[in-house]
Amino acid sequence: METPSVNPTGEKDTSQLKQQWERNPQENFDSTTEFRQQTQNLPTETLELKMSSDPASQIIENPQGTEKLVTRLEGDSDKSHESTSEMPQFLQASDVWYCPDGSFIKKIIIRGQGLDKPKLGSRCRVLILGFPLGSGLPEGWTELTVGVGPWREKTWGELIEKCLESMCQGEEAELQLPGHSGPPFRLTLDSFTQGRDSWELEISEKEALAKEEHARGSELFRAGNPEGAARCYGRALRLLLTLPPPGPPERTALHANLAACQLLLGQPQLAAQSCDRVLERDPGHLKALYRRGVAQAALGNLEKATADLKKVLAVDPKNRAAQEELGKVVIQGKKQDAGLAQGLRKMFV
Repeated sequence: METPSVNPTGEKDTSQLKQQWERNPQENFDSTTEFRQQTQNLPTETLELKMSSDPASQIIENPQGTEKLVTRLEGDSDKSHESTSEMPQFLQASDVWYCPDGSFIKKIIIRGQGLDKPKLGSRCRVLILGFPLGSGLPEGWTELTVGVGPWREKTWGELIEKCLESMCQGEEAELQLPGHSGPPFRLTLDSFTQGRDSWELEISEKEALAKEEHARGSELFRAGNPEGAARCYGRALRLLLTLPPPGPPERTALHANLAACQLLLGQPQLAAQSCDRVLERDPGHLKALYRRGVAQAALGNLEKATADLKKVLAVDPKNRAAQEELGKVVIQGKKQDAGLAQGLRKMFV
């Protein structure tokens, strides 16, 4: 059943709310939660993406950071149980929701109605407050469609989409991000239309959506945005992985493209794994062999890197990229041997 949108004449006075939020967001936050906002700097996913000054990017790179924040939250929660009578009734354990991938922690300020949540294709009417400039998100009331639109391509958009999929109609929540020391961000889901879970889609629909994501990912990659491209390729793969085996051949190209993004993002371990997926289906895939060779070299696995690069040159002897990479691996191996020999000499002096 489609949830009707709120009549514009019945909208809340968002300007007043926004002014109040901007005037003293920290006091707003302290009145609804007692957990601390100080978190430690995070080491560098999963989709683990490269380090960035954007705190939202750092979260996706570092899901371990949420564990620290969760531990702190749980510790504060234990203390708060000692004085439960002094707490507002809406502050309960069930009002805190931890995103499974560690992206953020959601604090429910006002509970929503019913049990339904936005799904793929749901058109959501939301109020966005407190997000930083340059996030690509509008401030105030806007409409966002789950699974559709360029707003999802940036890291902040991905976080918002995950949060919306966990909210009920009328719910108001604050998002606390590990590594972000400022005030939390506020999101209100006013209404949404009915959508569908991915398992409700026909095979043809999943394949069509995956092709759209694939095309958009390639467009972003050519534009010099491997981070956005990786997200598109990942979404396409998640759609296709739900299909019966062996699945469409497009999965091979998606894994190979994802590996290219992961190399550019400084994720050789993930790139090697993506290449493994390709080579399981197509052992002679030259791009996957080359990219796995580059990834193994970055990981210090020089013998594996040499083997992969030599396979490429055996089929394509004039492949300049493989020739250059193999030359680098040889030089790297000689340096390792020299360092090992020097260390052994010191041991017996």
